[in-house]
Amino acid sequence: MSSITTRIWALLRILSVALVLACSVVSHAQDDGEAEAAASEAASPTSLGDEVEDLKKAALQLNRDLLILEEELLFPANTQIAVFMSVDVGEFFRLDSVKLKIDDTLVASHLYTERQNHALSKGGIQRLYLGNIKNGEHELTAIFTGIGPDQREYKRGATMTLSKQDEAKMVEIRVYDSKQTMQPEFDFKEWEL
Repeated sequence: MSSITTRIWALLRILSVALVLACSVVSHAQDDGEAEAAASEAASPTSLGDEVEDLKKAALQLNRDLLILEEELLFPANTQIAVFMSVDVGEFFRLDSVKLKIDDTLVASHLYTERQNHALSKGGIQRLYLGNIKNGEHELTAIFTGIGPDQREYKRGATMTLSKQDEAKMVEIRVYDSKQTMQPEFDFKEWEL
């Protein structure tokens, strides 16, 4: 990102924060019950409270728009890759952690709590990584650690070769139970956009 773009983002964030602070100061002054503010509020057709609410809404809208613009600038669609994590059933494997490497570079790792495991086993999907990669062939490697069959420590890996073109890529890392082998299976699934 260029230095001009960085400065613009810094200024927009400062303006957003200043607007939120101004709204909270006005709201706080109103809550303190200052007689002058109450008198002007009663006299004006649009109350100070309504103006404060409008300013808060405008600040929230501005902040949302800034976050969307920031994501578009940082992760343009032609270089974007998003990697998601899902667990199906979980009888033969309880996930403790996962590490994601792209071309032998560690890009994401996560330790799972009991609540997160429960949410994943109920059908939840976690965004593990969002980033940029160049066009061409890339190797994605996921390393899983957890508790496997017979309550033993279990460590496995899965690898996928991804061909990146000009469009965004979305990949799901899946952990699922294989009833045939009575073992957990690990694989990648590329989502169609």
